[in-house]
Amino acid sequence: MPRPDLCLEFANTRYWRGQDTPTETLGSPEDLATWAVANVSKEARPAAKHEFERALELRETIYRLFDAAAHDKAPAPRDLQSLNAALAEAPTRSKLRKDREGFSWEVEMKSSTAVGQLAPVLWSAGDLLAGPQLARVRRCANPECGWLFLDDSRAGKRRWCSMQSCGNRAKARRHYHKTKEEA
Repeated sequence: MPRPDLCLEFANTRYWRGQDTPTETLGSPEDLATWAVANVSKEARPAAKHEFERALELRETIYRLFDAAAHDKAPAPRDLQSLNAALAEAPTRSKLRKDREGFSWEVEMKSSTAVGQLAPVLWSAGDLLAGPQLARVRRCANPECGWLFLDDSRAGKRRWCSMQSCGNRAKARRHYHKTKEEA
């Protein structure tokens, strides 16, 4: 089974979404192949241009679905239809294999389509949407960030993508305004 937050990691390959120019880490088919090798498949080839564009469209669909969930809103029907269409095209999960970390799905990659390479991401999205952890999907409280994450804190009250990044910035901003008001 793919990690439950794999789909969120894929959605976060574009970040600082609240800024005029978000940061894009998937600028080319080669970037997508590199991400896929690091996260979902030991073998990934750069996709054709139209397949690469489809992968980016799927990423944005996944982002919108989970951004809606993070805000307790219903997803747009077109986004759910798009994810379902991609899941219907994806290779099936039919055989488990033992590996170093435990077990994983063996996927027969008959094609190098974006949907085929991103099958574990799509499964992760479907499993997370249909599972109990959906209520733990959050969007970073920094309006410039927009990072999606799975809140694994005990109380379920995590606000920041990370304390080292946005959480620290918020603390520093509060401290600055507090000391400015006291002066």
